[in-house]
Amino acid sequence: MRIKQRITKKLFTLALASLAMLAMVVNLQSCAPEPEKVELGYVLWDCANASTHVVAALIEDELGKEVGVTSVDAGPMWMGIARGDFDAMVTAWLPATHEAYYEQTQDDVVNLGANLDGARIGWVVPAYVTANSIEELHDYIDEFDGEVVGIDPGAGLMAASERAIDEYDLDYNLLSGSDAAMTAALERAIERGEWIIVTGWTPHWKFAAYDLKYLEDPKMVFGDAEHIATVVHPSLEENHPDVYQLLDNFYWTPEQIGVVMGYIEDGMEPFDAARLWIADNQDVVSEWLP
Repeated sequence: MRIKQRITKKLFTLALASLAMLAMVVNLQSCAPEPEKVELGYVLWDCANASTHVVAALIEDELGKEVGVTSVDAGPMWMGIARGDFDAMVTAWLPATHEAYYEQTQDDVVNLGANLDGARIGWVVPAYVTANSIEELHDYIDEFDGEVVGIDPGAGLMAASERAIDEYDLDYNLLSGSDAAMTAALERAIERGEWIIVTGWTPHWKFAAYDLKYLEDPKMVFGDAEHIATVVHPSLEENHPDVYQLLDNFYWTPEQIGVVMGYIEDGMEPFDAARLWIADNQDVVSEWLP
């Protein structure tokens, strides 16, 4: 009987130890930090798609953090950074295109400066079009069907296009849509040898795919050359100092971003395109990493 009691006591002790060990494991698991997630916002332009996914791939693969990427219009993107819904964006067109958004949010965001120089916006036509200036468009309303094919209505480029119609007193309609719809319309027109005006910007893959030109803008409605900047929420430096340092270091050329845009245009998934470029450009990437 005593032997049986001793065995029962030992089994009870082992059971308690097992339960204590299980509780310790559960407790450790509950105390383990949640995966760190960084939220990036971007507008669904080809250049923004390329740059955002390159940065996101680096944050995931090199810094080991989970990343969320969300495409929105320009206004919600800026307000999302200001409110902290997004941690960062790498697609702020300054000083002109996103000027109004920056003025509204500059007290609530941190501008880390240019990540690409030589950006430009304006109206673009096929090279075979004989018109060379926006001022000449009064004479070619029929050839262009009185239309300028635009992109998403919230884009700063669309606001500048509205101003151009007013400043040059043009009897043209500005059609809103998307980057994809605009480039599809451009492709159709070129295939047929037709005249077309589209809202354009550099960098963009269409300049490598087609023979195009900007219409001269003597009134400078579309401004001088711009840069694309990195803008973050003020909390990013404290919450994710390594991500902050990466974004502060991030800087590349129109030729480099053009390669990634070309991969995506050819049908590659954005993250696959980003990782392929990163693998082929380790010397560049190493200068960005903290």
